[in-house]
Amino acid sequence: MQTRTPTMKTCQTLLEEFQRAPQPLRVEKLVFAGVGGRDVYNISAPFEDDGEWVIAGRVEARDSEQSEVYFFVEREGTWVPREGAPVFALQDPFVSRVHGHLVFGGVETFPHPVLHGKLYWRTVFYRGKTINELAHFFTGPDGMKDIRLVELRDGSVGVFTRPQGEKGGRGKIGFTRIGTLDELTVEAIENAPLIDGQFADEEWGGANEVHLLGNGLVGVLGHIACFDQERNRHYYPMVFAFNPDTGEASDMELIATRAHFLDGPAKRPDLADVVFSGGLIRNGDGTADFYAGTSDAEAQKLTIVDPFTKYERQG
Repeated sequence: MQTRTPTMKTCQTLLEEFQRAPQPLRVEKLVFAGVGGRDVYNISAPFEDDGEWVIAGRVEARDSEQSEVYFFVEREGTWVPREGAPVFALQDPFVSRVHGHLVFGGVETFPHPVLHGKLYWRTVFYRGKTINELAHFFTGPDGMKDIRLVELRDGSVGVFTRPQGEKGGRGKIGFTRIGTLDELTVEAIENAPLIDGQFADEEWGGANEVHLLGNGLVGVLGHIACFDQERNRHYYPMVFAFNPDTGEASDMELIATRAHFLDGPAKRPDLADVVFSGGLIRNGDGTADFYAGTSDAEAQKLTIVDPFTKYERQG
């Protein structure tokens, strides 16, 4: 990866560049059942637990923000809640593996301490050898989503953050490094330096899933987002490579748009053009399966050209 600060690119610039890139190959909707007719969206990629593939998904009524996270297993083409698995009062689940632990987390909402009738949020983390052994071990700073962990090549833990406000504006990505999961603290997260040159001040983004690549770089799957003049939201899935030793990042690139997924309902009209980056399964044949939430109402899988292969070739 070249040593330089990434070029600041807006959503519009990234869209124009993406039109010239290889386009997604296949798409399918995932079918969920067993949750009382509620929507399942903003899913994780499938991960292995106790010998079977599991998806964590946000479960929510169309007219509500009261969310639960269920663990689903596939039965004859339909994903159903796994019998005996815990259910968490969280939004937007994510999963990683660090030092032999299954690390699971999501966004917890709670009444805003100042703004009456509004909700605030924080990221909470659990760990265990399996889903049924998950135990809470850390709660992130109030007001911060998109904290993600990755075990790095030297055994340390990379921590991606997303402050908002005075430090991060509408939301920018930061990075810091700790030795073990027990060293994860609110102070370490709040002090993480921002990655230079990624988001214009009127736009925002975050990391959704992080992959350790074969050469020690990390491949970040995330999102970049903006408002249009009517205050509709536009969320685009993006990737970039990051060097944890130098703090340098490649330019961001889009990997899909909402138009590449199948048509479907939206939770609200302003969310019609939203793709939530859930996770990526690298297939080893030059393709990858990208799991995403669409329009805050459904979950879909898009097969794409593996976006991380070119970064691994850079040595």
